[in-house]
Amino acid sequence: MSEQRSSMIGSVLLAVGIAAGGWFVGHGFVTARMGDRFVTVKGISERDVKADLAIWSVRIAATDNDLPTAQRRITEDVSKVRDFLARHGIAADQTELERPEVEDAFANQWRDASKVKDRYIVHQTVTVRLDKPETVVEASRQSGELVAAGVVLATGQGYGQGGGPRFLFTRLNDIKPQMIQEATARAREAALKFAQDSSSTLGGIRQASQGVFEILPRNPVPGVDEASQLLKTVRVVSTVQYFLEH
Repeated sequence: MSEQRSSMIGSVLLAVGIAAGGWFVGHGFVTARMGDRFVTVKGISERDVKADLAIWSVRIAATDNDLPTAQRRITEDVSKVRDFLARHGIAADQTELERPEVEDAFANQWRDASKVKDRYIVHQTVTVRLDKPETVVEASRQSGELVAAGVVLATGQGYGQGGGPRFLFTRLNDIKPQMIQEATARAREAALKFAQDSSSTLGGIRQASQGVFEILPRNPVPGVDEASQLLKTVRVVSTVQYFLEH
């Protein structure tokens, strides 16, 4: 009789252990191994932040059968771009002119030269780097003014070339300590709750690891990456193992 009772109690404890393995509280997640007497908890910390740096590469193009003429057009359009930026609060010393790129359509073996209207294509990029992202946002929204002025906006292969502005959060180190402390505290809170529910006492730390800080878009949109959004969410997960004592 006593053996049957012991077997029954063991089965109940096993069932409780399995159920408790999926328990979580707040931002803390818990798994446990009662046989080894330790519990693994995860604590999450998140912060909503705003980008503090904007990089905008305004890439333009000009074409002509005569290379000097194409170059002259691109030079004129660069001046139009800089005038446009100045009107929207972005000074010349906050921009950088990248090297020109020239493509000779006749040199492309895959292109039928007889169907080429303009032999030369010249690209130039004006890169804006500004610690006032909102100013860049407003300017980019008015980029239709450049099109109206006859400027051909192009796309490229480089980071942010020819697309919208890229927004970066550069002050991650300023918030790291507080977020780590918060994630660790939430992990301990979850461990304490588990210990209480399992009639155990929480012991010392068996093992701990800090996850990688992630910068995510605050409002996920299909096809739009984090760097394209001004508002972001920073997340870190800390994983801690605590000993459980009777």
